[in-house]
Amino acid sequence: MRILGVTLPDDKRIEFGLILIYGIGWTRAKNILKAANIDGNKKIGQLSEEELRKLTDFIEKNYKVEGELREEINENIKRLKEINSYRGLRHIKGLPVRGQRTRSNARTKRGKRKTVGALKKEVWAKLEQSKSKTTNTSQEKK
Repeated sequence: MRILGVTLPDDKRIEFGLILIYGIGWTRAKNILKAANIDGNKKIGQLSEEELRKLTDFIEKNYKVEGELREEINENIKRLKEINSYRGLRHIKGLPVRGQRTRSNARTKRGKRKTVGALKKEVWAKLEQSKSKTTNTSQEKK
């Protein structure tokens, strides 16, 4: 069953199925069902055409969901970047925006660790050997 461009599984309860739509969570799903007078325990496949129409009309009139919501969020981020606000600069740099610490955490935003500076003597020696081998082979070819 498709509602607002999202395929919802027929065997799930409508209350659960609605949260698969971007922009609708548990609370909003319950509020929508209450406003549309639809039983939340009904399976999605058991909904009549009238109930589906009522549901989609209510959601479209009262909430921004899916593409429309994603578009608005992206526009807001783009605006922050253009006016060079602090939050916009954090978005540009790919760092946490909402004041989280970055000295010891923020791995999700910053990505995999990159070791800088300290190398053990053995590792350093191996690097030097591999560099000297490549320079020797390039000189021999000339």
